[in-house]
Amino acid sequence: MLGIIGGSGLYGMEELKATRWERVRSPFGEPSDALLLGELHGQPVAFLPRHGRGHVIPPASINYRANIDALKRVGVTDVISLSAVGSLREEFRPGSFVLVDQFIDRTIAREKSFFGPGLVAHVSMARPVCPRIGAQLEAGCRALELSYHVGGTYVVMEGPQFSTLAESRLYQQWGCDVVGMTNMPEAKLAREAELCYATIAMVTDYDCWSPTHGTVTVPEVLAVMNANGHRARALVSHVARRLAAHPECCPAGCDRGLDTAIITAPEARAPEMIARLDAVAGRVLGKGRS
Repeated sequence: MLGIIGGSGLYGMEELKATRWERVRSPFGEPSDALLLGELHGQPVAFLPRHGRGHVIPPASINYRANIDALKRVGVTDVISLSAVGSLREEFRPGSFVLVDQFIDRTIAREKSFFGPGLVAHVSMARPVCPRIGAQLEAGCRALELSYHVGGTYVVMEGPQFSTLAESRLYQQWGCDVVGMTNMPEAKLAREAELCYATIAMVTDYDCWSPTHGTVTVPEVLAVMNANGHRARALVSHVARRLAAHPECCPAGCDRGLDTAIITAPEARAPEMIARLDAVAGRVLGKGRS
């Protein structure tokens, strides 16, 4: 089942059939919104408005844990996340897509793990993007003749303010390619939930590092997003069709990320944590129950 996280404009697809909105209860609190469930080219899908319908939740207030937990509870196995970003490179122009493969997490005020006291786990984030979904996204961009770039580092800032000039230049010195506010801790939580995860970063502006492009404004960002919406919908639709036709196992082991991650001994695991993680980690925690 394909989960799609992004803005409400994604859901206006003629190909999307048998739709219904469903609220999903999570032990981690309220998700951003109800899930829109349906079928896209025979592929079961679940759409989640990351900021809620109408964009009412700022990046730092998104309940990322509840969002990922809710997707897992309805049967999602693969996640495509769409995110608006600023470009830190001249060649990454507004209107283009970047299939990022690395993240730098600069967020400071967000819950970043499903695990904690009573049940400790350490998943690997060395390769945070699923190569299987990434390859399908690249094939889709190529088939649709979109402007795109394969690979790149996405630095995730806390927000909600845009970067200072000093920050923008610092991110460039670090070798970052795009900057945004939403894909962390989302990607980390997807790995903990053993979901295959990939990001489509949609470039809306040049951040503020370039003296020839000025500063970032909301109207500028929205104008590029609206102009690019039909391309994003076409790409999601194309990839859904390909995933439905090629339901392969994950060669990178995203769906087995907890096999070697849990460090707390079975007899020391807190029962309340086991119950809370029934969807996220039930596959492996069931082995440790007496």
